[in-house]
Amino acid sequence: MAIRHGGTMKATFLLEQAMPKIDIANVPERQGSDYPAPYGQPVSARIRQALGRAGGLTDVGVNLMHLPAGSWSSQRHWHTREEEFVYVLSGELTLLTDAGEQPLRAGDCAAFPKNVPDGHHMINRGEVTAVYLDIGTRCADDTCNYSDIDLHLGPEAADYSHKDGKAYR
Repeated sequence: MAIRHGGTMKATFLLEQAMPKIDIANVPERQGSDYPAPYGQPVSARIRQALGRAGGLTDVGVNLMHLPAGSWSSQRHWHTREEEFVYVLSGELTLLTDAGEQPLRAGDCAAFPKNVPDGHHMINRGEVTAVYLDIGTRCADDTCNYSDIDLHLGPEAADYSHKDGKAYR
């Protein structure tokens, strides 16, 4: 389709298909984490639905997260090449960083730029399940550093290791 604009013809292309709607009810839920013992325990009740992956995204991760009361979002960490953003949809979370604690309620958000060595995670200290979006870039050459524990995940690693490079078994 062409539209006349200021005496010139400009081509305008219309999408022939509707935008791909993701049926959230059919996106698999993954509970817990793949952290080695004992680090997975505080995260064991966390439920993640990989919405971005379900929609075919490869450069950006978009996860719908359900964090029951008493659960952690992750171990406290930071990334060298990946950026993260969280947006709370319902409930209340406590964000922990090197600066201390901050409450995050429905409508609040937080951003974590790449290569800023300030470990972060969230804890649900409330009485109801909190729901939030966890959005981030995906980089094959990222290293994830864990601030408070002997855990490391580098780009060359097939799995987690100790900070000295020894594999967990």
